[in-house]
Amino acid sequence: MSMRLPVYQPFIGEKEKEYVNECLSSGWISSKGSFVERFECEFASFLGVKHAISVCNGTVALHLALKSVGIGEGDEVIVPSFTYIASVNAISYCGAVPIFCDSELDYWQINPSKIEELITKKTKAILLVHLYGHPCDVEPIRVIAKKHGLVIVEDCAESTGSKYNGEMTGVLGEVSTFSFFGNKTITTGEGGMVATNHDELAWLARKLKGQGLHENREYWHDVIGYNYRMTNICAALGCAQLESIDEKISRKREIAALYKAELSDLPLGTHKESKLAYHTYWMNSVLLEDWSVRDDLRKHLAMNGIETRPFFWGAHTMPMYSRLGAELPITEVLSKSGINLPSYPQLSDEDIVYIAQSIRSFF
Repeated sequence: MSMRLPVYQPFIGEKEKEYVNECLSSGWISSKGSFVERFECEFASFLGVKHAISVCNGTVALHLALKSVGIGEGDEVIVPSFTYIASVNAISYCGAVPIFCDSELDYWQINPSKIEELITKKTKAILLVHLYGHPCDVEPIRVIAKKHGLVIVEDCAESTGSKYNGEMTGVLGEVSTFSFFGNKTITTGEGGMVATNHDELAWLARKLKGQGLHENREYWHDVIGYNYRMTNICAALGCAQLESIDEKISRKREIAALYKAELSDLPLGTHKESKLAYHTYWMNSVLLEDWSVRDDLRKHLAMNGIETRPFFWGAHTMPMYSRLGAELPITEVLSKSGINLPSYPQLSDEDIVYIAQSIRSFF
């Protein structure tokens, strides 16, 4: 049957249509146009960061950020295995080696206590992924990074608007990246952003994303660059989406609270929020006490018109990375036990109650 309640759907309103139509009417539809710079400026202001560099998707944002901080052939980058595969693949794009770190069970983020034992002479950076909208425990990781001279890169694809100890994710390391895919907190259809407070990193990211063009000489390219530019149409969508981001996040937190209340006495756990975190609940997710019932529960919910998604598989188990031989028990528990539930802001309270009742009827 068709899904009555999908895992996610974007909200496209009148403002989005107005701004996109402005692009179409003006003829500025590619990577030139007023909305590109406007979106970068407004997103930088939202984060409280000096520079925001728009790109065509979140994966290339990761590649660009890693290249900008000098990650290259043979370098090692510590990364959680429990993440979407793009976080790991971007390391490989640079010719570097991902070194997989286990996660912690309470909040599902990279475990700071497991990082230092992975550091070698080849380690150059730690890539933090703020998974499902909850920030990593950054402060102990900052201490480790400073001690060993490592760069912190943040993958904020799922955490736009989240905070750690009052600071936005995206300003907690040297450089950060965002995704604006159709299922993200704000969307441009496809799109991404690199953010940093460092002038040199921003200059290099802009140069590399535009084919390595020399800034003072037409059609002269003095480094190998890429075509990672965002279109004016995508940026127009982003500007409109950003105008209502606070309302979207507020509603997501209301939905999370309702899920937590409705599911409180079942053999599963909802995603906790640490004392230092402001969780934006990109996905509302549950962790089953008995992982063996996950697939049957998902089938049951599908029969009731409710779409779900399984948690990400640990990247260390993928064919191209399993040769690295990582053993990560918490990642493997999380990967086989978790379910993402419908999580978009347009869900009504009645929808959440219906989903919870459907889960309850399974148990």
